[in-house]
Amino acid sequence: MVGSVIRRRARLALGAAIAVLAAAAATGAANKVTALSRLEPGLWQLRDLDAPKAAQQSICVADPILLMQLRHRGAPCTRLVVADGERDAVVHYTCPASGYGQTALRVETPRLAQIDTQGIIENRPFALRAEARRVGPCQNAAGR
Repeated sequence: MVGSVIRRRARLALGAAIAVLAAAAATGAANKVTALSRLEPGLWQLRDLDAPKAAQQSICVADPILLMQLRHRGAPCTRLVVADGERDAVVHYTCPASGYGQTALRVETPRLAQIDTQGIIENRPFALRAEARRVGPCQNAAGR
């Protein structure tokens, strides 16, 4: 009886370890989105396409995966690549402490992309359609 309990616990532990490794592999793979590899790092200007006066914001993008997670920038999130093409990508991400989102990105050129993102942040919905344009190199290593 004690032996069967130990074996059952060992199987559960093995199953949990496999699940953790699979999640880690999926998160690492999500950072390698084909369309994003076409984009150049640097200072990017985001123009909100739905704002009355085309509100703009600049961000330093060292890794283009940042463009898939605009409203949860800097939050520790897990990502799931829903679609991965040469010029188009869709990524769903979950940030345990702050919400989740799904972003569709279309690469026009290495310096121009269209972004459509929506989700929940701090228990409130958000939606953003933006044009992202690289405008030059980042001014400092920390970014903005």
